[in-house]
Amino acid sequence: MGNRRFEMHEYRHILARIRQGESDRRLAKTGLIGRNKAAALRSTAQRHGWLETTSPLPDDQELAGTLATPATRQQDSSIAPFAEEVKGWTARASPEPSFTERFRKIRCHRQLFSCARFLQKLQKDKPPEATVMLDHEPGDSAQVDFGAGPLIVDVFTGEEFKTWFFIMTLAWSRHQYAEMVRDQKILTWLGCHRRALAFFGGVPGRVVIDNPKAAITRACWRDPAVQRSYADFAEGYGFLISPCTPREPKKKGIVEAGVKYVKRNFLPLKNFRSLADANQQLQRWNREIASVRIHGTTRQQPIQLFN
Repeated sequence: MGNRRFEMHEYRHILARIRQGESDRRLAKTGLIGRNKAAALRSTAQRHGWLETTSPLPDDQELAGTLATPATRQQDSSIAPFAEEVKGWTARASPEPSFTERFRKIRCHRQLFSCARFLQKLQKDKPPEATVMLDHEPGDSAQVDFGAGPLIVDVFTGEEFKTWFFIMTLAWSRHQYAEMVRDQKILTWLGCHRRALAFFGGVPGRVVIDNPKAAITRACWRDPAVQRSYADFAEGYGFLISPCTPREPKKKGIVEAGVKYVKRNFLPLKNFRSLADANQQLQRWNREIASVRIHGTTRQQPIQLFN
């Protein structure tokens, strides 16, 4: 109550009650104003003669001018002496030092929160990161990703196990294939690809992937090493493997959005008796809901663009 903003007519009403002899305790019990604030208002009113019953109550302008809270003076940050040094670290092209490392370097013990506020302000002052929308042609590419799935307890065996979503999304249409699996091994990876391509009834020109161990044995910027079985698989089906460079997952943002869509729209309120039951429900949902929804980016149904 003490921190809420009062309108001028509320102050006049409280002043009128003070004139009638109500105490600060009584005013606080009514819920109109706290005792401390009532005492402060009473003191101000006495200094300005507002409690004289023979004179009218002050108008809004007089009240606002007298009761206005003075602006709080902006204090200089205790990190100010280190400002240029911190900005220099932030501007580096290499990965920025952690907050702990920055704090250790400037040695501002007992100034942890000041340092945090300064770094937050510095982050807000940065210009927004530019994003380039990539254009895709029909059949040009598909994007693949794994996402963590739910724990499933098999009702027939009592076994509890972790699961993963395998998602392959066509970049042009946003039509997707989804499957729930128990691991991310190479045989599972290849099997999911085979079933996904059969589901689409065709092969995209290239498949954009992250750097899973089932596909990439050495992730690097210029010459990633592709797992031999996956390379043979891609050659047999006739598509190019296009791994994302390390720490650049945005290049497969389409399928990452698809993973989030599955988690938020398929998983809630679902119960699974087994892995087979989970996949039956997932495939039915993918066919009856996901493929016919109006996609947020294309503004069309994925199945319509696919056909």
